Amino acid sequence: MNRLLDVLALIGRYGTQGFVASIFLGLALPGFAATARPLLSACIFTFITLTFARADLSIIRRILRQPRRLAIACLWLIGAPALLIAAALTLAGRDSLDPGMVLGLAIIAAAPPILSGSAVAALLGIEPSLLLSATVITTVLAPAISPFLADLVAGAAVPLDRSALALRLAVFIGGAIAVALLGRWAIGEEKLLARRRSIDGAGVVCYFIFAVAAMDGVTYAIMTRPLVVAAFLAAAFAVSLACLLLTWVALRWMTPGDRLMFGYASGQRNMGLLIATLGASVPETTFLFFALAQFPIYLMPQILRSAAPALVPQQEPPVAGS
Repeated sequence: MNRLLDVLALIGRYGTQGFVASIFLGLALPGFAATARPLLSACIFTFITLTFARADLSIIRRILRQPRRLAIACLWLIGAPALLIAAALTLAGRDSLDPGMVLGLAIIAAAPPILSGSAVAALLGIEPSLLLSATVITTVLAPAISPFLADLVAGAAVPLDRSALALRLAVFIGGAIAVALLGRWAIGEEKLLARRRSIDGAGVVCYFIFAVAAMDGVTYAIMTRPLVVAAFLAAAFAVSLACLLLTWVALRWMTPGDRLMFGYASGQRNMGLLIATLGASVPETTFLFFALAQFPIYLMPQILRSAAPALVPQQEPPVAGS
């Protein structure tokens, strides 16, 4: 067991590089995609559990005692991506775009922020508790908010099931928190903090499995529809970079580290939850857009790692033990 934990710790030390490698390995292993796809849900659940297992709960409780700051952060994560994407679609004209891409963009706008944002912050040495708290709250609120946002961006063409989404969020978020808290009680917080790099490494492994599963059909699409793939990739990166720049400019009251990570979280959304909820009703082109939208998610941590020293010259103290 100790040898396995040491291997995971080694992977955790190179977390941002692991994100980059996993997305391209997913493309290189298309034959495993169909086998790995049923593991998507398990990967999401496991990663949520790992995120809460390594979180400093005392810092999160302190942030919850600052409701105004937290409320503004939550409103930004919910509203900024939706308004930005809705404005872009209005200017471009929804009828002039591929319907699958429109639905994919609506899913980005409606989905809660990706939960790995706090783990990425920890890998970069940025204190992640405000982002973690805001992400958890906006994810819990997603069943009530996501259908409204989807309608705002794409109208009735987005078949979101509020009840199914609420149940999925309850299982994933509530269940994962319960497992994480149970693990913290059974194992002990000190031991978990001592193995924080192993936890990060396990998260990278989850990302790799998720990447392989999400890449189902992408390699074939690259060979047969390169222009569609290029357009979808351009749209996904445009959303990611636009949200990052808008957040950096607008949220000047935040620390540089929080501005950087909230910009990352604003553009990187947990599309997998909504894709799984939509199930068989997801058009093939929308699933392709979802798969290609993973590229910014996997590549941005390495980009941020390169940019962080210039944007955050004096990094905030990381979470205790991180």
